[in-house]
Amino acid sequence: MLKNTLIITLFFFTFLGFSQESARYIVSFESNWSQTAHPHSSGSLPSGAHWSRLVGATHNDAVTFVQMGALATPGIEDIAELGSNTAFFSEVNTAITAGTANQSINGPDLDTPGGFITINDLIVSEDYSLLTLASMIAPSPDWMIAINGVDLRDGTGVWKDEIIIDVFPYDAGTDSGIDYDSANMNTSPQDPISSLQGQLPFSDQKIGTITITLDEILGVLDVAKEGFTMSPNPARDLLQLTSNNNTITNVTIYNTLGQVVTAYNNLGTNALSVSISDLKSGLYLVQVTDSNQNTSVKRLIKR
Repeated sequence: MLKNTLIITLFFFTFLGFSQESARYIVSFESNWSQTAHPHSSGSLPSGAHWSRLVGATHNDAVTFVQMGALATPGIEDIAELGSNTAFFSEVNTAITAGTANQSINGPDLDTPGGFITINDLIVSEDYSLLTLASMIAPSPDWMIAINGVDLRDGTGVWKDEIIIDVFPYDAGTDSGIDYDSANMNTSPQDPISSLQGQLPFSDQKIGTITITLDEILGVLDVAKEGFTMSPNPARDLLQLTSNNNTITNVTIYNTLGQVVTAYNNLGTNALSVSISDLKSGLYLVQVTDSNQNTSVKRLIKR
């Protein structure tokens, strides 16, 4: 038993840190834009207050798309002033051609000031592990949120489990309007991108939170990982396992020490609901064996 535990433990850390080529992430933006958090003198936020699409790119450190204290590119200017992404995606495509980025991100918008924007199935490769995102605070002269080149890998090359970033409003420096509905006033010469934290019509509070959560490490056991689907991940109480090929016969969940914490044997089903409510929050491996004795493994984050 000790030998088996050692093998599983070694496999677990190999799975986590040494051979991954890419990872799947979930990105969620929770808005904190409200009259309560950011009171306006009129007594309410502007009519039609909303967020433009949350867009961005994955890239390496040889390119920067948006940076505090630097001048906004034409693409960032269009996002901040118009909620238009065409010029920005052109900049990303130029970076892709140059080999400094590998994908553009076209996330959803949010037609209310409060709520969530979620980007699922964001695949990030180890050569392009930096994430940049931006969205317009709309309507506004040139106000936006943005994150610049957040690295999804730590200093040792391991994919980060979760990154939580409080975001504050930025002024793109391209329009001199001072209120949500100010007439267009082009700023010439252009000012650097600057923070609007604590400046009217915003308060010192954050305007939202971006949470980046590791869903699955890819590039390890590439064939085996397609053996079953597991959702949700991260999960709190109930885990749904669905076979992609043959029927499921055995399910085993291991902790980081390689110890079995849950096991189901002699099954014969294509779908199974597994209770994980008794497990402590943390990292686990879920191993599924099918009727042809194929074994697949996925990484589970328990909330």
